[in-house]
Amino acid sequence: MLQINDYAPDFTLPDVNGNLVTLSSFKGSKVVLYFYPKDNTPGCTRQACAFAADYSEYVALGVKVIGISKDSAASHVRFAGKYSLPFILLSDEGLEAIKAYDVWKEKKLYGKTSYGVVRTTFLIDENGRIEKIWNKANPDKNSAEILSYLRG
Repeated sequence: MLQINDYAPDFTLPDVNGNLVTLSSFKGSKVVLYFYPKDNTPGCTRQACAFAADYSEYVALGVKVIGISKDSAASHVRFAGKYSLPFILLSDEGLEAIKAYDVWKEKKLYGKTSYGVVRTTFLIDENGRIEKIWNKANPDKNSAEILSYLRG
């Protein structure tokens, strides 16, 4: 399990346009890296829309926002377009980053057990270290909590 001050695992994943994005290329900037279960589901949509509504504040603070799920790039294109999401969405169909960040967990719902992404947000500092972790992030409060933390 990743801890505060650990180096954030590096990865390279495709964005909505199929361009490869590497986490370490953002060194020198803080990065909000949030993992979410699925495009166009109620909680994930509310979380993404909250990040979009607050995006100008992240830009003003010099903080990058990156969302990752196991959805395809095509799904991300539709999701980002439908809700005018201005930040980076990355597709992790092979679960590379999802497993590296240990957010692929067993879930139980209505007596059924399955595996999926547990909504988790990492704040990565300018040197590539994990500064803060929001485990089981609340989709309605996550962006506000991060901005409150960033403002001190």
